Amino acid sequence: MRFLVDENLPPSLARLLTASGHDAVHIRDLEAARAPDSAVMSRAASEDRVIVSADTDFGALLAQARATKPSVILVREIMGLRPAELASIIVDQLDILEPHFRTGAIAAITATGIRVRPLPLR
Repeated sequence: MRFLVDENLPPSLARLLTASGHDAVHIRDLEAARAPDSAVMSRAASEDRVIVSADTDFGALLAQARATKPSVILVREIMGLRPAELASIIVDQLDILEPHFRTGAIAAITATGIRVRPLPLR
């Protein structure tokens, strides 16, 4: 799976996802720190990457645009975890999430489970 880790999460998360066998980059690695969320979304969509973020604004932007990509993993409720724990949770859930991401989805990972909403949002 291809990931774009947003700037509100540590670069080490991208490195850990890469070490788990995925293609992951942090937004800082792309020299796009402080880029508007719309630019992050465009980049992720054009590179077929799933955004990993704690920023709920991506849901609003996807809803407004009625977009079907990029898919987003929201980790707002668990962002206090160490990067290794966060990466492990994401990787452990990919069997469930990957089919949803192929057609476009937002997945919110919480301490108690996962909520998945298909795109476009209504």
